[in-house]
Amino acid sequence: MTDATPAEPLPPLVVDAMMLHHFAKADRLDVLGACVSTMSTTHVVATEVDKYTNAYPSLRSITDLEWLRILSLDTDEELLAFVTWVDLLGAGEHNLGEASVFAAAEIHRLIAITDDRDATKVGRTRGLEVHGTVWLLTRLHRLGKMTLVEISGHVDALRHTGMRLPCTGRDLCRWARERGLL
Repeated sequence: MTDATPAEPLPPLVVDAMMLHHFAKADRLDVLGACVSTMSTTHVVATEVDKYTNAYPSLRSITDLEWLRILSLDTDEELLAFVTWVDLLGAGEHNLGEASVFAAAEIHRLIAITDDRDATKVGRTRGLEVHGTVWLLTRLHRLGKMTLVEISGHVDALRHTGMRLPCTGRDLCRWARERGLL
């Protein structure tokens, strides 16, 4: 690690389906799990991702992942927050996962992880801390859990699955440094 100041520990996170789906598609869920002690998602997201269990051998069911906590969002406060985020995101069926992640982030004071740019803008406008997959990977690097070579490889593997990320593995260091992530 080259940073002069140590990175803060990984804060509590809640992730959307896109990240979990693409890590599964790239056969990298085990790598993600090895680098985080715990991470949360919602029951809505778990249901979305579990639709793909037959397509990806590494994805039995995300409910089976010991390191992934599934939040049910069933209290009145959680349900009201979910309804509000559905309205804010214009969710219909398309953004229900993001709406559930943002409700969980708001109620439980978690950092939301999504690579949906439109949802990110709405979340940040409403005061949520929202980041994407590359932020998470660079944070894991700063914590000494992955090397730059490893996170660059993960970025390329995720892009190969069709995930839209803001940089390639080759451009990761420059892109991340320009944004203060490394």
